[in-house]
Amino acid sequence: MPIPTHVFDPPFNIIRCSHVVLDVTDLNASSAFYETTVGLHVEDRDDRAVYLRGSEEHQHHSLVLRKAPAAACNRLGFKVGNESDLDKAAAFFSENGITYAFTEQPFQGRTLHFTDPFGFQIELYATMEKRPHLLRRYDLYKGCHPQRLDHFNVFAAEVQDTVDFYARLGFRLTEYGEEDGPNGRIAAAWMHRKGNVHDFAITNGKGPRLHHFAFWVPTAMNILHLCDVMASSGFLKNIERGPGRHGISNAFFLYVRDPDGHRLELYTSDYFTGDHDHEPMRWSLKDPRRQTLWGAPAPRSWFEQGSPFTGQPVREPLFVADVTIAD
Repeated sequence: MPIPTHVFDPPFNIIRCSHVVLDVTDLNASSAFYETTVGLHVEDRDDRAVYLRGSEEHQHHSLVLRKAPAAACNRLGFKVGNESDLDKAAAFFSENGITYAFTEQPFQGRTLHFTDPFGFQIELYATMEKRPHLLRRYDLYKGCHPQRLDHFNVFAAEVQDTVDFYARLGFRLTEYGEEDGPNGRIAAAWMHRKGNVHDFAITNGKGPRLHHFAFWVPTAMNILHLCDVMASSGFLKNIERGPGRHGISNAFFLYVRDPDGHRLELYTSDYFTGDHDHEPMRWSLKDPRRQTLWGAPAPRSWFEQGSPFTGQPVREPLFVADVTIAD
């Protein structure tokens, strides 16, 4: 299947992934997990929501936990360049028949909600309250010392169409997994706006669902330390996969599940992709190194389970790829 052409003059300017909004069933349990075990910093909380961020982030929040009857991904947030980009985005959505609405969100400026053609619920904003970063407040460090939100990864039922849509919005392809042969189909794509491997990864599967969101940590030792913390604080069974290293993105990784089953990746060691003529790297689906360069094989849950988007029906994928899995 065709890889998308880089679009350097998109209809509006998305800067980077910014934050994720999760529906959780036990706000206190989820907040304690992300604050005390993982090590994110709570900025604000009330009886309906908790706002957290990493130590490197100036923005008010990069993770929002909302109390809800059922666990789900409520929104994925992206920052745009300025206020005019929100109006340009609204015009683009109107011209293309995409549902959108301007909303008021705590601690954010004017915010635009839209549901893309594939059921992914997104919010765009230009301004958010600023807070002093805590990078040098080592006395506050907990868990694996998460620094900043890095990316989202989703299950998409229509991978090619989803990749093409986000390419129109200026996302650039860095790596992709494709079937071999002249009519091979793309089964996964890693796309970025901020100059590393990805802000948004799109993988084949029942969708729309969130596979995981990821926070960057300083070193591989931080990830190993989190394994110790989780093993000694009652969360050993919440370690789902890793530590290990992906071939794709070169990431040193660990995947954990929060009390509601939302999947979080702790992540380090990817690479720069900001040059305008960066060529995407192709991986054969028959090459198990793309998924696991080294480390224990992924469990079945990692391939099959994800967080639905609030109120969105989940569809079967258009095709089932023949994928070689590391063992």
